[in-house]
This record gives sequence, structure tokens and C-alpha cells, in this order.
Amino acid sequence: MSFDEIDRIIEQHRHEESALIGILQDIQLDINYLPQDVLEYVAHRLSVPLSRLYSIATFYKAFSLTKRGKHRIDVCMGTACHVRGGRNIVEKLERELGIKAGQTTNDLRFTLETVRCLGCCSLAPVMGIEKDTHGRLTQAKIPKILQRYE
Repeated sequence: MSFDEIDRIIEQHRHEESALIGILQDIQLDINYLPQDVLEYVAHRLSVPLSRLYSIATFYKAFSLTKRGKHRIDVCMGTACHVRGGRNIVEKLERELGIKAGQTTNDLRFTLETVRCLGCCSLAPVMGIEKDTHGRLTQAKIPKILQRYE
């Protein structure tokens, strides 16, 4: 992402400090994370302390300061999913992807995360990939689901 593109995003938000979350969301949407040099540039352009941007970027789980994969996999570990085998789903994904929860594949295709709840307990165990929800999961279903995103 170029600084011209960042300027365009800032301009869309009318240079308003109250739009910091929206600005960071738009930037991350384009490059999947918030690099330090980008945060420094936004802080300078909006005349806000860099620490303020870092506090926002670290408070909200939706933001990442490290590179993430093109496809983020969120595996629910809420009570219903945990009881119905959520841990087994995580372990299968870790084996299939060759990473642990909280990590990104070397080819930047997938980032694997665990979350507290995806809000669809009746489908447990559940995982979300981007805007798709996959429910009533078994370990056997995982490879076929991953193929859809490769």
C-alpha cells in the first residue's frame, strides 16, 4: 500500500480523528495488517500520538500488527463448541495447515485463530472463514472445506 492510498483513505474519512477506527479498518482491509510505518504515517497525517493508534490496534482483536493470511479461520471455543469437539477441530486444522492457533501459514494463505463465541451454538462445533460459517464440523470435513479457499 502506498502513502498516496493511505492519504486517499484519510481523505475519505475527512481527516477526522473520530474516524481512526474506520481509517485503520480500511487500511487493514487492503493489506491484512497494520505495519508500523503505516501507523506512524497515519499518526503524523492526523496529528495524533502514535500511542493512540497502537492502543486502538491492540485493543480490538480485529486488528493485527503482524502479517495475516488471506483467509482468517476463526474456530469457536465457546462452551457448546468446546463440549462438542472444538479442540479436535483446532488440532485437525493445525495438522492440515502446519501451524498452531495464532499463527499464519508461510504462504500467507491462512491465519488460524480461536475465538470465544461465533454466536451459532446450535451448529457446534463451528468455524468461520471470512464471512462463511461452517457448522456441525468433524475432522473429516476439514480438508474439503480448506480446498474451497485455496
